[in-house]
Parts: sequence; structure tokens; C-alpha cells
Amino acid sequence: MSVSGLKAELKFLASIFDKSHERFRIVSWKLDCVCRLVCLLVYVTFLSLSQESYPSSSPIWFVDSDDPNLTSVLEHLEDNKNNNSLRQQLKWLICELCRLYNLPKHLDVEMLDQPLPTGQNGATEEVTSEEEEEEEMVEGAVCGSVQASDRLMKELRDIYRSQSYKSGMYSVELINDSLYDWHVKLHKVDPDSPLHSDLQILKEKEGIEYILLCFSFKDNFPFDPPFVRVVLPVLSGGYVLGGGALCMELLTKQGWSSAYSVESVIMQINATLVKGKARVQFGANKNQYNLARAQQSYNSIVQIHEKNGWYTPPKEDG
Repeated sequence: MSVSGLKAELKFLASIFDKSHERFRIVSWKLDCVCRLVCLLVYVTFLSLSQESYPSSSPIWFVDSDDPNLTSVLEHLEDNKNNNSLRQQLKWLICELCRLYNLPKHLDVEMLDQPLPTGQNGATEEVTSEEEEEEEMVEGAVCGSVQASDRLMKELRDIYRSQSYKSGMYSVELINDSLYDWHVKLHKVDPDSPLHSDLQILKEKEGIEYILLCFSFKDNFPFDPPFVRVVLPVLSGGYVLGGGALCMELLTKQGWSSAYSVESVIMQINATLVKGKARVQFGANKNQYNLARAQQSYNSIVQIHEKNGWYTPPKEDG
């Protein structure tokens, strides 16, 4: 489907279920990225779409909730491959949730059976202005590739289903709803480590009880690793470089594998910080961590290790 076609369909849905709708709201959407939906004013569901693969492939639905009933509904929706239409899947989802929670079927649901308004059909609509064309080009540039988008959507779905995530070891938030930029908070580290004690003190002093990481993915992911840096707090040790970059072979082209999951990377970073005896630098200048410095430090350390190799610790050291 063309960019304009998918965009028209999403706009049509957003016009029916706007931000003030009493039962179902589409509160944000972006092409190739994530639509944030609020169901029954209780549940937040994410819908992921790629304009190049839709409607030949089905949208991927996932939810940040431990409610087994809601999870079951979405799993059933994913398993139903008979109709990839976004409007029909949305209709089925709303009806199922209303049935599940004993609510009457909402009249607006029937509007999903209607064709797109004249002039909004993706097969016939032409881009009519330079502004619209530029807007679509920008959206495509920001959102990256179909391959990367599909993989990142699956990574997010797996994360929301994982026990480590549900137990609160870490949390994930998309920056500006972009699949390609994540904030990851490490909430739990080894309780016997000095870093754990430091985080307890940090909580008392500043109300912060986590380590904030920034993950940036390129459009050739998963064949290239994400760029990961520490945002806060300022740390010493733990293989943290200037600007907040991380000295880990795993995060370089040399050590990366497309088979690695994002969750495994998160857990490995957690373990590496502890193993490297990371400590919180209380009172340090927080401005010393930024993207430019982190990239510079990362590039420098990669060049050094490409020349001299990486140190492999004995097996008994992990």
C-alpha cells in the first residue's frame, strides 16, 4: 500500500475514534511506527504497521498488560490470518473487548464497514502538494526500513511478554513513539553489588532509582547493533566511556549477531555494569553525558579494539 493510502486509512480511523471518544481512542499514530490506542479508557494497546508490507501482512498487535483475558484476545487476533484489514481487525477487537467486559456494542463500530471517503482511497489518491510530498518523505526517512520495523515490532512484543519485563527488572519507553529510539530503565541490579547500594542512595537524594539507557536503531537492524549509551546517572567503571557510551564487543559490528534479541542485550548490559564495578558519581556534572561525546568515545574504542583485539576473560570469570 502507498504511503498516502495507509495514511488516509489511519486518518479515517482517527476521525471516528478521536482523542475525546468515550470508549475507544486513537491518541497518536505515525507511519511505519506505532499507533497508541486506548481501549475502554483502561487498556493501552500498540498497533504496528509498515506501509510496504500492509495489507499483504497482518498488523502486529501487542499490549503492556498482565491481564490474561486481554492477552488472549490479542493472541487470537494475531492467529486469525483470514483478514489483514486494519479496519476489520479493529472492529473485531472492539467487539471482543465489549463482550469481555459486558458492555454494549458501540454504534461507531459499524462505521468501520464503510469504504474510505471519496478521494481518500490509497489506490487512486495522488499527492497534490509539495508540502504533502515532503511530509511523506520525512516520515519515510525517520521511520527506516520495513525489515527493521518488522523486527523491532516483534522485539517489543517479546519484551512485553517476558518475565524479566513483567517482574520490573527493566522498562521500555519509545521516544516520541518511534520504533527506532528507546529509553530503557534498568530498575534492578544485583542486590549484593555496590551499584545497587548507590541506586538506593540516589533514590533518597534525587528520587531516581534506575539507570536510564538510550537505544538507537538503524534501518539495517538487526544486521547492525543498536547504539547504546547511558543517559543518567553519571557512572564510573562498569565499562562506561566518556559521554555515556559502553565498551562492549557485543555492541560492535565485530561482536554483534542478528540472532541476538534486544532483551538479551539489555540483560547483558545490566550484568556488565555490575561485573565492571560501576558506581554512581554523586555530584558529577550531568551534562558530560551526551550523544556527540558518546559517539566519539565509541568510535575511538572500536578503532582501538579493531587493531588490538578484544580481551576474552577466563570462563570462571563469566
